[in-house]
Amino acid sequence: MEKLILIVNDDGWDMQGIKILSRIASTMGRVIVVAPCHGRSGAACSITPATPVTVERISSEQACKAGYKANIAVYSCTGTPVDCIKIAHEKILPRTPELVLSGINHGDNASVSLFYSGTVGAIVEACLKGYPAIAFSLRTRNKQCDFTPYEQVIRHWIGKILNEGLPRGSCLNINFPEVQTLKGTSLCRMAKGIWHTEWVETNIDETRKKSIQNKTHTYTLSGIFENLEPDAEDTDYWALDHDMASVTPLKLDMTDYALLSDCR
Repeated sequence: MEKLILIVNDDGWDMQGIKILSRIASTMGRVIVVAPCHGRSGAACSITPATPVTVERISSEQACKAGYKANIAVYSCTGTPVDCIKIAHEKILPRTPELVLSGINHGDNASVSLFYSGTVGAIVEACLKGYPAIAFSLRTRNKQCDFTPYEQVIRHWIGKILNEGLPRGSCLNINFPEVQTLKGTSLCRMAKGIWHTEWVETNIDETRKKSIQNKTHTYTLSGIFENLEPDAEDTDYWALDHDMASVTPLKLDMTDYALLSDCR
């Protein structure tokens, strides 16, 4: 039986990265795409508990015009990436998928950034459902990118997990540097890091600024990432900084077993 592959992202169904990923995966199995109708970056593992979520099947003509292959079913969802996984699981997929893919995200999800990532949030939800899952992200700020340098690595890991699976409760977070030629692939851990200087006050004219002094202030989320261990050569950030793809296994079980033992 042909392998079934579910693909989701947090950038929206019409973004370049998910189209590239679906094209690669479609040579290795039957692909169904269920993705947000618009960008949901930073959605992490959030869900939509109070507002009804709408799912629309994108017509084959519209999907092909957008850049999808004709044999790929594409669904647009008003919810979060996690909502997409939940709806696909219950309402769309004809059977259990052999693999769930998320991405390719425009922007890396290395180090602590993965905790905020809708791209990673989707594979966490897939993992909770018992599906093998991989997140792919590219360190870039560009909406249009050349994904050619990464296709061999993407194809390798899709094939490997389709054939071998993953331990239940584990998934893979794969990040790429924006380069013309990868220098290799590094199996590595998350770098210890922190985001700071995260809020920038929105620019307003001086007259209005005086009138609202000590009242309402408006801020835009921004931030600067600091790698707290820049010299550690076994981390995802070191790999990206040295033009290599980083492959980081993640686990659902967040129990601190050392502290659990110490508390007894």
